[in-house]
Amino acid sequence: MAIFSFFVGHWFVGIFFQTFFHHRYASHKMFTMNKAWERFFHFVTYVSQGSSYLVPKAYAIMHRMHHAFSDTKQDPHSPNFFKDVFSMMWHTAKIFNGLVKGTSTISSKFLGNYPTWNWLDKFGNSWLSRVLWGAGYIVFYVFFATQWWMYLLLPLHFLMGPLHGAIVNWCGHKYGYQNYDNNDHSRNTLPFDLLLLGELFQNNHHKHPNSPNFAVRKWEFDPVYPVLRVMHKSGIIRLRRGVPEQAG
Repeated sequence: MAIFSFFVGHWFVGIFFQTFFHHRYASHKMFTMNKAWERFFHFVTYVSQGSSYLVPKAYAIMHRMHHAFSDTKQDPHSPNFFKDVFSMMWHTAKIFNGLVKGTSTISSKFLGNYPTWNWLDKFGNSWLSRVLWGAGYIVFYVFFATQWWMYLLLPLHFLMGPLHGAIVNWCGHKYGYQNYDNNDHSRNTLPFDLLLLGELFQNNHHKHPNSPNFAVRKWEFDPVYPVLRVMHKSGIIRLRRGVPEQAG
């Protein structure tokens, strides 16, 4: 039970902060927050991703490129140009590392208005941080694993952040239905969307990239949007005005 709870907790906490901080805040600025809250969520995002921490600045730039070049050869992670999800992940990782190191030439339209915290981003992206977090996961399993096969979950912990992104980009551009013709292959992938906390409403999101609610039909549900509403009413964040009308 301890291993199951730890894995499920890591999965959902990790994907929550990726969609909340990296995607909806850093990439799209669907809401605003003061600097103190930004620092708090930046740090908690680092803790939630641990060994697979993704630098928000690089994430935001790459995601903006994904929207601008969706499902073309310039898209950093379109599944339509790769034979499998692993080759797509490797290609994405190389682009991401170039953005972190500042060795990539990027159009100015993708730059700015994302959270940065130099020492945390540098340390979080270091091998020291990744190894320490990985060692922590291993120690937890040594103490609580009761079956040998449980150790097979460890690689998923090590790569949790990129794994979530790969599932969203692969499935969300290959499987499911479309509410809109976005001139790309974006799809809404149900019922697996609940496991990714709204991220698999890719077709809706590509139509309304700045809307904090990824669901548009009456029977669709974005589980993160009610959380954002509560945080807005509590004064933690301020949601942007304008939510898309329902598609029917």
